[in-house]
Amino acid sequence: MSNLLGNSGEFCTVIRAARLVAMTDVTVLIEGESGTGKELLAQTIHQHSPRAQGAFITINCAALPENLAESELFGHRKGAFTGAVADQQGRIQAANGGTLFLDEIGELPLSIQAKLLRFLEMGECQVIGQSRVELVDTRIIAATNRDLYAQTQQGKFRQDLYYRLNIVPLELPPLRKRLNDLEMLLQAFTKELAERHKLSPPHYNKATLKRLHRYKWPGNIRELRNFSERMLIFFSGKTIEPTHLPRQFQSEKTAMSAEGFSLPETGINLEALEIQMIRQALDKTYGNRSQAARLLGLTRDTLLYRIKKHAIEI
Repeated sequence: MSNLLGNSGEFCTVIRAARLVAMTDVTVLIEGESGTGKELLAQTIHQHSPRAQGAFITINCAALPENLAESELFGHRKGAFTGAVADQQGRIQAANGGTLFLDEIGELPLSIQAKLLRFLEMGECQVIGQSRVELVDTRIIAATNRDLYAQTQQGKFRQDLYYRLNIVPLELPPLRKRLNDLEMLLQAFTKELAERHKLSPPHYNKATLKRLHRYKWPGNIRELRNFSERMLIFFSGKTIEPTHLPRQFQSEKTAMSAEGFSLPETGINLEALEIQMIRQALDKTYGNRSQAARLLGLTRDTLLYRIKKHAIEI
């Protein structure tokens, strides 16, 4: 999976799991913040699977109008409803023998979720306006930047569908948790974009790289790539100084630094501080464990372990 770059521990763990998953037909749920590379990981799993010669089709569930979602996924026959002037193949049938990537699965209308569950369990595809059921051999990879478990508790996502999708969850870490990979990614993006635009790549000096390491990167890998392209265009062949960086990199509020923290002479109770930070994160996210984990720079599993360890009531 050479197109997914990184050496950080958490990222490598996800890639090792993805390699194992790729050789099976199991349903995969990819979790992670926007911009972490969920679609790229899904494509890579498909390319390393026995279905590699089949189609890889993407559908953004967040962009599906509720009244068209069923037709887009399962297809329809001419005359099935007003406006159905011709037969239309659904994305599930179009990906037969290949993979269908359902991006932002948490946005899929509840009215369609039961039908998707039926397909996942039985392989049955019910085309709108057709009485017989078709059997379709399509693998599903889904992705979300939401806490689907929390959505099931709120009645916004079917619990049975969640457990059917969550057979093999893969959680991509945000860039701020894999900053050791930043220079590798920056160089790779710069090289790729320089070849595309036929420009000389810029050079980042140590002070600039240090500033980039202190930035929070809320847009993750996508933001880093866009940043790389911007710097290439404006500073082709030049050395990029900290003063050349965009405004958001100049603000101390957006930088991650330990300089603002001072250990009191009397010391601190680290365990009590950890409990307090966990409670504050849970309060800020209204009990959403995945979001709280991101605020604390932890994985969801690590946060759950510490909640249990400290017997923190939620």
